[in-house]
Amino acid sequence: MKSYQLQAEQFLALPVGEAWDFLSNPANLERITPQHMGFRILAGADRSMFPGQIIHYSVSPFRGFRTRWVTEITHVAQGQYFVDEQRFGPYAFWHHKHFIEPADGGVRMVDVIDYKLPLGWLGHLAHGLLVKKQLSNIFRYRVAELERRFGQLPGKPAVLSFKTL
Repeated sequence: MKSYQLQAEQFLALPVGEAWDFLSNPANLERITPQHMGFRILAGADRSMFPGQIIHYSVSPFRGFRTRWVTEITHVAQGQYFVDEQRFGPYAFWHHKHFIEPADGGVRMVDVIDYKLPLGWLGHLAHGLLVKKQLSNIFRYRVAELERRFGQLPGKPAVLSFKTL
């Protein structure tokens, strides 16, 4: 089974504390996810983020397909990073690291997602045909939404890259 990695980097014009407050609040994930995905938090986002927190979602990643997704927040370093891991959902494996660090005039945000798809060669085929494009669209939307809300640092464009591992 092949594994994949998505890396996204973005520079925003806001202080680290404000970026942390927004990004570490699970309820804000709905605000930076494309509306057509019907993303809804079902349970677990009623408190500030903490290690061991379980969050239940409902999402429609593709038209006509709705699934439940359960993640656990496994690591939190206040103001620096947090990690969420899928416990139940559409991926065979999902490990998402969110980093926030000071940058000249704002913050640098880096997302690193290691993931695997189910179904062996069929999952690999689906990655090339659907999943990679869908994840790319989700993160492009997220970049645009965060830039709209907070502003991009001048001369620091967002970067999105995929690797097959």
